[in-house]
Amino acid sequence: MPRSARKSSETGYLHVITRGIGRQLLFEDAHDYSYYLWLLEKYSESTGVSVCAYCLMQNHVHLLIYDKEGAAPDLMKRIGVSYAYYFNHRYERTGHLFQDRYKSEPIKDDSYLLSAFKYILRNPQAAGICSAEDYPWSSYMLYGKKNSFVDTALLCGMLGSFENYARFVAEDDEKTMQEFEPVRVGDVSAARIIEEVLGSSSGTVLQSYDRKQRNEAISRLRKAGLSVRQIERHTGVSRGVIQAIEW
Repeated sequence: MPRSARKSSETGYLHVITRGIGRQLLFEDAHDYSYYLWLLEKYSESTGVSVCAYCLMQNHVHLLIYDKEGAAPDLMKRIGVSYAYYFNHRYERTGHLFQDRYKSEPIKDDSYLLSAFKYILRNPQAAGICSAEDYPWSSYMLYGKKNSFVDTALLCGMLGSFENYARFVAEDDEKTMQEFEPVRVGDVSAARIIEEVLGSSSGTVLQSYDRKQRNEAISRLRKAGLSVRQIERHTGVSRGVIQAIEW
């Protein structure tokens, strides 16, 4: 099945997410994080894509970028190829490191921009790691820094002083989490969704599909809001297989 075209952004702003394949860890130590950031700075400058915020988690990366010329695919490809080569060489592994296609969500307006900005910086806090301000691998402390490759000029104009910015990020915002977190559904709704997607009241019918059909069906179930555990429980397909499928 051909891939759907990426949605363009009229504003030029995008929220980009890239993940390790099958939940593969992308960063083992500080050197890995630093190398990825070096590549991000290098290729953002060569492609002309502005980085407005970033957060590097252990197995995925969030970026807020400004890409008026449509160079984001080039940026992500250059980083992906270079970092995968570095990582595989350093840890003596082979094969793909990233899911083969990053996700990008167009930023529609100022409100959505601020919500994405906050969501990205609060990722470590949401994961229970530490507060946003204490996390070393995000752009939190680069707000308003003119000697940084991270461009926060527009956001500074919207939020003002560092104190206002810190207060904004610290504020719990249920709307922000609802906008950017995948929706999870209850088991009753999960059973209904499975029946709609698979055309059968039994999720185990998925095991009779060929690999391509199975992966496409699982991708649709994930997009509909089912968790990995729900799909595993209802279909009998192993968690490792489900997690490795791009959705």
